[in-house]
This record gives sequence, structure tokens and C-alpha cells, in this order.
Amino acid sequence: MEVKLVENDEDLIRIAPVLLELRTHFKDEAELIAQIKQQQQYGYNIAYVESDGDILCIAGFVIDLKLAWGKHIYVDDLVTTSKKRSSGAGKTIMDWLKQHCRDNKCTQLHLDSGVQRFAAHKFYLREGFIISSHHFSINDIDDY
Repeated sequence: MEVKLVENDEDLIRIAPVLLELRTHFKDEAELIAQIKQQQQYGYNIAYVESDGDILCIAGFVIDLKLAWGKHIYVDDLVTTSKKRSSGAGKTIMDWLKQHCRDNKCTQLHLDSGVQRFAAHKFYLREGFIISSHHFSINDIDDY
């Protein structure tokens, strides 16, 4: 298994089907890729695990600086294709993210996970994450 960074449109086309497994609200790959390109203008990066030409796992992330956390990596999107879960791909990308933090002089690694994703939570806890806060949101600001 090898971790690579998305570098071009061809890479985006290859990773899109796996990312759509997590981000099901996009109508198709073209809409997803358009959103990714927009986010890339603000520092969004995608790392992916590849084995024998297959995309196994994807992590979309930003390197950022905040008063609360200092310089850190925030993982926006993390998914292993359903066909390859428990194959070691998630561990591979998580190890890569931890090293990428160190390489970029980040002191923390953060992510949010939906409350219903119990298997993912077990994985994150095994990987050394702690539950450090509750995340609150207003999902439709026009309602308030």
C-alpha cells in the first residue's frame, strides 16, 4: 500500500467514487470534483491509499492555524472503500497523516465524526484520538 497526494484532474477522477461513499449528498462525481476544486483554492488537500491500481482509502484535509490548536491538520473527509475496510488502508493513511503533521510542524491532528459512525469511532480511539469536544452547528442559517 502506498499513500499519494492528489496532484491533478486524473487523480480526482480516480478518487471520486470512493469519496462519494462518504459524501452521498453529491449528485455525481462531476459535482463532487467541482466542489473539491473550489476547496483546493483554500488549502484543501487529498491523500489516498493505492494498492495494485485500486484506490482503497481517502483523507481530505487542511493545514491550518488556530488560537485554540496552533498549527494543525484538520481531516474533513476520511473514508475507506466498503470493499476494503479492515484491510489496513485506514491505518496506513492515519500513520501517514500523523507523519505529515510532524513534517509540517503541526502539533495536533483533528477530525469530527458523525455520532452514528460507531465503527469509525472505535478506529479513531485505537489510533490515539480522544473525544475532546462536542461540535455544534446550525445547518440552515436562514431558519434562525
